[in-house]
Amino acid sequence: MRCLIGMIAGVTICLTAGAYQANDAVGSGSVRQVHDPCLIRSGDIYYLYSTGIRDRGIESRRSRDLIHWEKQEAVFPEAFPEWMAEAVPGIRNLWAPDISFHNGEYRLYYSGSRFGKNTSFIALATNRTLDPADPAYQWQDKGIVIRSEANDNFNAIDPNIIADEKGDLWIVYGSFWTGIYLTPLDSETGKPRESPPQRHRLAYVPKPPHDVEAPFIVRKNGYYTLFVSFGFCARGVNSTYHIAVGRSRSILGPYMDQSDKSLLEGGGTILLESRAPVHGPGHNAVLLGDDGKDWLVHHFYDGRRRGTPTLQVRPLTWSDDGWPLVGEAIGESE
Repeated sequence: MRCLIGMIAGVTICLTAGAYQANDAVGSGSVRQVHDPCLIRSGDIYYLYSTGIRDRGIESRRSRDLIHWEKQEAVFPEAFPEWMAEAVPGIRNLWAPDISFHNGEYRLYYSGSRFGKNTSFIALATNRTLDPADPAYQWQDKGIVIRSEANDNFNAIDPNIIADEKGDLWIVYGSFWTGIYLTPLDSETGKPRESPPQRHRLAYVPKPPHDVEAPFIVRKNGYYTLFVSFGFCARGVNSTYHIAVGRSRSILGPYMDQSDKSLLEGGGTILLESRAPVHGPGHNAVLLGDDGKDWLVHHFYDGRRRGTPTLQVRPLTWSDDGWPLVGEAIGESE
């Protein structure tokens, strides 16, 4: 793997939003304790969803400027649907959401698992609006989309939804084990077209520990660009997470990096990596803006705050030959 030609050098130490809130209460605006973020814009408001804290559902925040964030109630704030405990005994929180809008509804895909296990599921909740003040606001549990068991060779977590050039929907997902997979979805239901679901492998690290996860696909400039995270997260300042990319003319691949190495062979051009005090930047999502501004969001572990997982938002631009270029994080400088 090698760094993108023309990439804006370095990792900024800018952080978003104001003072640390120890309890991270609703309305606090805290960007601490943000893990695995995803982002969508509705009207003039940005909504951000992330991995839930213990015994809660998916975390939710909103902002008008991508800098000052207001925390909202979690999705499933009081109790998880009963089927979750049956699917993953001992489940304590929900992970790695993805938010999109299709067929007149917002679709929130999310993961359920236990750390280091592949007894996992990807599930779906829908809503007609993202505004909690709207009378129509209500998350509807739609149940499991894809699941994996202990005897499977893949891990059903880290979902992302992508529409191809025909408008057909796909879900990309995976973590460690045998890598990253793509499955076609029924556009009406948001669930796999077939049972058992088709699985097309897109990325893999052949050597143990097979450390690739957190896929996100963007269709732009005539290419499908696949973002993945390599390394290990959730280790504070010792996290080795970093973001890399490959691209393909077809959603099915093959995805190649800038040196023409396949992501199925461990390839990937590095987009963003650690530079103290920013440690382990990874698990990104991308928002392609209608205003021509594209954004990359990710978490990192803050070396000035004992490795607290923290949100960063960065402008994303594109080289003349169509490769992504990451800019400096926006927000207050500390």
